[in-house]
Amino acid sequence: MPPKNPTDFSTTAVRTQGTPSQAAQVMPALTLIGHAQPQRIGERLLLEGLLSGERAVALSRNAPDFSRAGGVLALPLGDPFLSRTPVRFEAGERGGVRLRVPEGGTPVWVGSEPVRGGREFPAEALAAGVPLVLAGRVALLLHQATVRGGGAPAELAALGMVGDSEGILRVREDVLRVADLQVPVLVRGETGTGKELVARALHERSPRRAGPFVSVNLGALSKDLIASELFGALRGSFTGATRDREGFFRAAHGGTLFLDEVAEAPPEVQAALLRVLETGEVYPVGGQAPVRVDVRLVTATDADLEARIRDGHFKAPLLHRLAGFEITVPPLRERREDIAPLFLHFARQELESTGEAGRLSSSDARAEPWLPASLAARLVRSAWPGNVRQLRNVARQLVIGSRGLPGLRVDARLEQSLEEGALPIPGQPLTAQAPSPAAEDTPAPSEVRAPARRKPADVSEQEVLEALRACAWDLKATADWLGIPRSSVYVLIDKSSLLRTARDLSPEEITRCFHECEGDLDRMVQKLEVSRRALQRRVRELGLEGS
Repeated sequence: MPPKNPTDFSTTAVRTQGTPSQAAQVMPALTLIGHAQPQRIGERLLLEGLLSGERAVALSRNAPDFSRAGGVLALPLGDPFLSRTPVRFEAGERGGVRLRVPEGGTPVWVGSEPVRGGREFPAEALAAGVPLVLAGRVALLLHQATVRGGGAPAELAALGMVGDSEGILRVREDVLRVADLQVPVLVRGETGTGKELVARALHERSPRRAGPFVSVNLGALSKDLIASELFGALRGSFTGATRDREGFFRAAHGGTLFLDEVAEAPPEVQAALLRVLETGEVYPVGGQAPVRVDVRLVTATDADLEARIRDGHFKAPLLHRLAGFEITVPPLRERREDIAPLFLHFARQELESTGEAGRLSSSDARAEPWLPASLAARLVRSAWPGNVRQLRNVARQLVIGSRGLPGLRVDARLEQSLEEGALPIPGQPLTAQAPSPAAEDTPAPSEVRAPARRKPADVSEQEVLEALRACAWDLKATADWLGIPRSSVYVLIDKSSLLRTARDLSPEEITRCFHECEGDLDRMVQKLEVSRRALQRRVRELGLEGS
């Protein structure tokens, strides 16, 4: 999660389990979100050199090394299609970061926009996360990371929660802090953030782990039957009660009862819940004698309970008793560095069910990425209103929809869904291209190894698409990048089901795009994904160029 003051890299206090607050540094970092070796997704590089503002960080295929949080193995990006000429990250204004891309080096994109020369990212952009695509093959997220002195406790990794963002680390710490106590816990968070996972972690780390864990969604229970479902009922206590009913509280005796959507409880159930918390006793519907229960209560909600109290829909004393301790689960948009590892986690589950789990383990750095870099960047830019639950569903759709294919493929409907509400492309082009602080260390473009010549038949459709995007749809540059003749690029485009040419565009589509992009041909090229020269010719034919 971003620091309270996103305009500066600073030192702040962070809570850790069993110790006083420790100093922690907020610094820019790069997290690997797309690579030809999928098992490397989630590795991170801390840009510590930017804290003082004195030293730039040079990134190439050979250096520096990325590693997992708390891990010992560290490796450079290692993709042979990246240039040995480094791109450079420098400290920007007021806590921002400046990216410089040398001419003749690795092509870099921010989201879907190419970087020419350089780009300035303010601190606010880093707080949200900046997706970078290198050479159409490697995807990185530039973001702010919080680093604790001494590192995170080892036990934080054992709670079944994927991710290393500050927000999810705080959730893990809170779980460890309260799990062994008997106090009730209220878990807050938007829908789909994984509140039940937190409740299960509380149960598994508590002395009650050998007892039952009972999960109940109050929003799914009938309003007329909710009391009997929770507290039990005696035979004949209401129409249809043909036998005694135990109820969820008694079913959870000796263990943990998790009540999701607690804000949906009707007033009479709220009163009964308050009584249970105060006395440890339930009254079955139709019964006169209380029944003693030994239950640790964990509740969850995505509602604003304070607002409901003001509206008279929720009892303030109940909130005070439910919230013996509160844990807030951050939404996915506030932990974007966790999106790619989470996606990989869900994809692995789906691939195991289809017998293709081997796709996520590769030693070939030259292989075509199974998770295309452009798709990885799109995933971290998406708004994710359904949070982790929505991400799991998208992973399932992509894996099943791409069965038998060498890589993941996005259909038009899913692509549109991911783009709705996506983060805008962050940052501004650098107006003055000042020399990089260590420019003398940068190899000349002539020293960069050109790609080996290849057979056009060995180039996949997805590789052509990624190369075109990386080269801004310049067909000659794409041919040089792929190591094939320019004429072969035309042939591959004509054969591809993923690509189209300017002649395939209708006059209406070109005209609409022309006005949406305000006549900016470069923007039109990125939006329509066709050759710039051919598109310019169509624009002239339609008489739009002078309008």
